[in-house]
Parts: sequence; structure tokens; C-alpha cells
Amino acid sequence: MGRKRQIPGLYFRGDIYHIDKQVRGYGRLCESTGTGDPQEAERYLVKRLEEIRLATVYGVRPQRTFLQAATKYLNEGTKRSLNRDAQDLAHAVSFIGELPLEQVHMGTLQGFIAQRKKDGVKGATVNRALAVVRRVLNLAARLWRDEQGRPWLLQAPLLQFVQWQDVRKPYPLSWDEQRALLKELPAHLAAMALFKVNTGCREQEVCQLRWDWEVQVPELNTSVFLIPGDRVKNGEDRLVVLNRVAASIVEARRGKHPDFVFAYPHKGALKPVTRICNSAWKRARKAAGLPELRVHDLKHTFGRRLRAAGVPLETRKVLLGHRNGDITSHYSAPELQELLDAANRVCEAGSRKTPAIALLRRASDNRKLPENRSGTSG
Repeated sequence: MGRKRQIPGLYFRGDIYHIDKQVRGYGRLCESTGTGDPQEAERYLVKRLEEIRLATVYGVRPQRTFLQAATKYLNEGTKRSLNRDAQDLAHAVSFIGELPLEQVHMGTLQGFIAQRKKDGVKGATVNRALAVVRRVLNLAARLWRDEQGRPWLLQAPLLQFVQWQDVRKPYPLSWDEQRALLKELPAHLAAMALFKVNTGCREQEVCQLRWDWEVQVPELNTSVFLIPGDRVKNGEDRLVVLNRVAASIVEARRGKHPDFVFAYPHKGALKPVTRICNSAWKRARKAAGLPELRVHDLKHTFGRRLRAAGVPLETRKVLLGHRNGDITSHYSAPELQELLDAANRVCEAGSRKTPAIALLRRASDNRKLPENRSGTSG
């Protein structure tokens, strides 16, 4: 749809009214009103024209709200995690959105912090939201300028992170608990859970694992997976080292699906798995006596077992995919051998207690599972 002018100085594009108007003594004013309502858009235009008049004639600094600043941040941002920032800002805006930027500080943020704590949100999640709020305020003070070249905010306030103890702590599985859980899971989820607990991959790294990410290492007679950074939480390429159990799972899946390593039987065909934490996972963990177990606890389990096996911190960081500044695609064969040896130390400790062979046979069996065990989304 082309530009459709309905109000002088405004045009409609993409369900939003935008301003395009020549203002005497100022020049051309071009910006979004942030609304698709014509009356609200017109009120916004009148307000902006009055702000410009006060600034150009009397030198009055326009008063902008945090909502305006947050909107500008999201409209102009280019971060990979911008969608997550939008979610964090949405919670904060319900408390401070209408406040002028000068009134946003730790005092006015207390209502937001208290409500999020009451909702049971982790301190780390609240701190991430506070970090985004701080970023918006810093941009308003240091980068963004009004029509007269003055900053949107004279000085950004100091924001302190919260330090409450989260109720939910990581829960690494014991070998007996792992065996009980895997026994209750459908075959395809059991294979994914066993792979996760032997590689430390995140849920979506396992679900989206593709065959074209596999890299052969002929010197070691094995292979690794190199997940592209745009599919990894920290933005870095993720090296996935396969210990004996993980490699056996991969071999059992080879040739099943043309693109994805993990898939599940559905109506006579194999479909990619979208998530591990589905209804089948929840039923299995309850049946195994682990009703609060999270999928991410499998990653914690791998990390805890590496530490218990005496694997050094730097090696654990690489195996768990933590940000460390290294270029994982440039590891030499001896370095990969060191990582492989470390990863194998966690399957050696539990080889006598984990029914890995039985699980691999289940995982390689593509018979259709009963509907009450397969879940709706794999």
C-alpha cells in the first residue's frame, strides 16, 4: 500500500501513521507517531509541533516519556536480542512508561521490581530488564539529541541490580534419576535427553541440530557438530564434542531424516522436534518422581559431572558452549582429542548404571508411538 494521506502532515504506512511535515524555523519533521488511530496520531502531531515551537522560540527542553525513549530504542536497534529486549521493556513500561525520563530512577522502579519478585521471576531476569532500561537512559543522555542539539536526558541515573536468592536452583540428576527419567520418556525424547546430558547442549541446539553442521575429524575417527552462531544464545559458533554415548546416538539417527538429527514419528513420517519440554516430557518427569525437573537441568548435569570428573574450568567452558572468545572452528586435532577425552570421562562414570544400549535401540526404532505418549509437538 502506498502513502495514503488523511490528515495534513500525516500519512498511513504499515498500519501506523507517520509524520512528514515542513515546520518553519525547524525544517522537515519525519517520524512515526507509533499509533494507527487517526485521532491519537493527530494529537501526537500537535504535541510535537508545540514542543518544537517552545524549543525554537523559548529554548524549552521537550519533555519525553520513557515510553517514547523505549520506542525509539526498539525502532532504531539492530541487536540480535532486540525481541527479548522488547519483552523486558514491555514489563517495565507498564510501571514507568508514562514517566518523564527525568523521573525514571531506582525509586520509581521499585514497583516494577517488587511485582516481578512477587511473580516469582528470577533475579537474573529482572536484572536483564534493568540493564535494558539503563541502556535506554544512557542513550537518551549520551547520544540522542533534540531539535536544538540538546540531550534527551541531562544525566542518566545509577541503576543497581537486584540481589535476591532465586528459589529455583539447578538440579543435576543422579545416575539413578537419569535412568528413571529415560525409562519414562518416549524413544525420541529419551535419545534427545541422553544426547543433551552427554553434550551440554541447550534445548533448541538439540532440536535444531542439522546434519549439514556435522564436521568429520578423520584424524580422530570421529565427528563434531559446529552450530552457527546465529543459532546459539551467545552468538558464537558452538562446538559440540561427541563422547561415546553421544556419538552412538548420532549414529542411530543417521539416515532417518534428511535434514535434522532428531525427529519423531507422526502419521507415518518423521517430523523435526520443536521442543523437548512438551506434554510427554512433563508426564515422564512426574512418573519418574521428578515433577520440577527442567530440560535445562540436563545441561547442568553434564557440567556437574565434568567438574566431578576433574575436568578443568576452561575445558568445561568449551564443552558447555560458554562464551570464551575462542574460535571454536579452529581447534586442532590434539585440542579436539583433549576435549573428547574430557567428555568421555562423564560416560565412563555411569556406563554401568545407564541403560544406554537399550535406549539407543529404542531411539532407532521408528515404530509409531501411542498418541498419549508422543505428545503433540514432539
